[in-house]
Amino acid sequence: MRETLEFPDLLRLIDDRSTAFRAAIAAAPSLDVQVPTCPEWTLFDLAEHIGEGRRAWAATIAAGPTATTKAAAEGAPAAPREREALLAWLAESTQELVSALREAGPDRGCWSWWDDSQSPSTCGAVARHQLQQMAVHTYDAQVTVDAAEPLPAEVALDGVEEFLFTCVATTVAWPHEPADIEFHAVEGRSWRLSLTPAGARTTRIATAAGDDPDAAGTAIRGTAGELVLALYDRIPLDSLKLDGDRRHFDRLAAWDPSE
Repeated sequence: MRETLEFPDLLRLIDDRSTAFRAAIAAAPSLDVQVPTCPEWTLFDLAEHIGEGRRAWAATIAAGPTATTKAAAEGAPAAPREREALLAWLAESTQELVSALREAGPDRGCWSWWDDSQSPSTCGAVARHQLQQMAVHTYDAQVTVDAAEPLPAEVALDGVEEFLFTCVATTVAWPHEPADIEFHAVEGRSWRLSLTPAGARTTRIATAAGDDPDAAGTAIRGTAGELVLALYDRIPLDSLKLDGDRRHFDRLAAWDPSE
């Protein structure tokens, strides 16, 4: 399996996860049930977030590489309350995003909020992040209807690195003593997050599938899907295998570089 998903695969998988999301919405006995993994939202709120967010990103992509802020989806219809209409609205939202990405291509510049990360401000990076957003929120919807499924392996393997590159990497100084945290997917991929006065940066490290490496320092291991869900705070860290100093995980979870 490739280290990084190709652009056509990202688009295919965004559509796949969107289809799975709509299936969970269709199966729900009520759209007013609370989402356990996002307790401030009902299932309708989650669907509204998905649709509005994909339309806003479609508009941002269409605004071109010179845009300096995230675009609003001007004139977009509000999320309908009636279920069949909501499902159609969600499908249209995904199609707008995928069409905008396909037309732009992976290398075109795009506004992003991750300027000092390890991910470029390109449409390819936007597609990569959008896939993970859809995958995790699909899990949220599935949990809500008691039909949670593991994240697809190819999505999850890309998702660990995407999260570390996009959501963790920063040039803001780490406020504690330097630390390395290793993330080991049992499928055979590993990464090392280095936290230093220069910020946070991740590198790939070599392991073989099925290895249980004795990492020096602090490490977390599980399936790639479990790692992604733990990074997004959907499952507890303690449900994975942890080695080394737990304080590094707790400090990382509490760290807000924007403060």
